[in-house]
Amino acid sequence: MCGIIGIINLDRRRFSGELIAKGLSHLKDRGNGLGSGYAGYGIYPDNPDDWCFHIFFTSEDARLKTEQRLDAAFKVTKKEPLPVKPMTSVKRPPLIWRYFLKIPAIRPTSTGSAEEREKKYIFALVMEINSSGEGAFVASSGKNMGIFKGVGFPDEMAEFYRLDEYRATAWTAHNRFPTNTPGWWGGAHPFGLAELSLVHNGEISSFGINKRYLESFGYHLALQTDSEAILYLFDFLTRIHRLPLEIAAVALTPPHWEIIDCLPPDEKKLYTALRMIYASCLINGPSALVLGFDSGMMGLNDRIKLRPLVAAESKSFAYISSEESGIVAVAREKLKKIRHPAAGEPVIFKYRPTKNQIKPVTNRDGSKTGGHQS
Repeated sequence: MCGIIGIINLDRRRFSGELIAKGLSHLKDRGNGLGSGYAGYGIYPDNPDDWCFHIFFTSEDARLKTEQRLDAAFKVTKKEPLPVKPMTSVKRPPLIWRYFLKIPAIRPTSTGSAEEREKKYIFALVMEINSSGEGAFVASSGKNMGIFKGVGFPDEMAEFYRLDEYRATAWTAHNRFPTNTPGWWGGAHPFGLAELSLVHNGEISSFGINKRYLESFGYHLALQTDSEAILYLFDFLTRIHRLPLEIAAVALTPPHWEIIDCLPPDEKKLYTALRMIYASCLINGPSALVLGFDSGMMGLNDRIKLRPLVAAESKSFAYISSEESGIVAVAREKLKKIRHPAAGEPVIFKYRPTKNQIKPVTNRDGSKTGGHQS
């Protein structure tokens, strides 16, 4: 049932959260009021280099204990309750705080680039807090992004979190209809880890093997939903195994063997290797998802396309949704293309390079001219 939608401005221009809330409201019939939420990228331009944690607490004691951990692990540059609008229709919300954090110098013995070391550091803290059993759950933990979610309908969560006061370069959103997992604040979508956010429609029958595989690499699944596993699989494949996003998508939703057998030799060799190496990462069951990341967003269906997914583009925007109506409702420009991705086909939209990202091309004689390398 669940409704999903993502909107990105390809030129990195920030736009109001009202737009994504309007799009998600057109998918209201796909939820039952037991969960909805939004993820925004570029929402904290005054603190673009700080890691920002949005955290749910079940008690004041849980908050104080968690803050002791944060004080020991980071330089806390700012902390405050996340601004919300009290509403009678939003029942029993947790304590919701946000923290802007700087990571101390990491030991030079750590391997990988500075960015990889920081993400590894963030991963360890998020897993520690979420699995502590002390009543604290990290909703989001990226730079210049944040997740706003809870138990309620889309319009209620947008009003509760005062989404109209935020502007982002990209938004993803979810309207939940939980089936075999509980509807609670931590289990609402999107799910986040570092710069990644995920909204998902469906359920995965491979959850057991996916969970065991992830746990063998230090992941702790504490949010009581199979969608959390999909997010962590993307993190594992792209951050730890450094697979390109397109290849990670194939590892999660590979072609069937009878299709692989008909491919050209090089492709057959690649897909065979992916299926064998990442057999425990394969996600089975009806699924459609939108993955947000720091340079764009991706939509992906299951291998049979048992859940709907639509993608569209205009001059400055791109959209991914479970319903074409959600896209049409918010399109500010004429849509140039509307398409329905095939089963297991990733559709990826990335920001266009800005002028200061375009590097000059060095000619054979040593002179430099404007180029298109980004």
